Amino acid sequence: MKIYLLAGKAGSGKDMLGRYMKTQYDYAGHNACILHITSPLYEYARNYFSWNGNMAEKPREFLQEMGIEVIQKRLGKKYFLLDRLCEDIDILKHFFDVFIITDGRLLFEFEELRRRYPNIKIIHVIRENYDNKLSEDEKQHVTEVEMEEYHDYDYVVRNTTKERLFLEADRIMKAEEGEEGEVI
Repeated sequence: MKIYLLAGKAGSGKDMLGRYMKTQYDYAGHNACILHITSPLYEYARNYFSWNGNMAEKPREFLQEMGIEVIQKRLGKKYFLLDRLCEDIDILKHFFDVFIITDGRLLFEFEELRRRYPNIKIIHVIRENYDNKLSEDEKQHVTEVEMEEYHDYDYVVRNTTKERLFLEADRIMKAEEGEEGEVI
């Protein structure tokens, strides 16, 4: 089983990189799956707070408040989202051999996922000078700045063009393949 965690700020290209990697793994005969740490938050937004699921209208402020202020701080459930993610992996590993998590944001997530999955590969996706249209408060939120403090990334990808992003993905996947092209 291979697990990648893609970390980066909003609009850095994590989802695009993840979709490309999934396509490449699927094409090579592996079953790849894209997961999100924040899936339960999106379920809450959709099921209980009238969000229509349109990612262009993503309720970022709600997601940040629910995930950090309510679940982690008020309820003290620091690992709630990670536990749910790991339960999904435990079930889905019977159907998929590659997992690509496209929303890494917080240091404790990186450290805990590395503790639970020592072979995880954490990739920092950087897109410099990109205006992601976030408010100043959203740009300064812990989920947008904390990843800059992490210094143990397995790979750093600079997203300057889509072509370069895909070339970097190819380089990483090739480095992670065994001698016979098997997923390690």
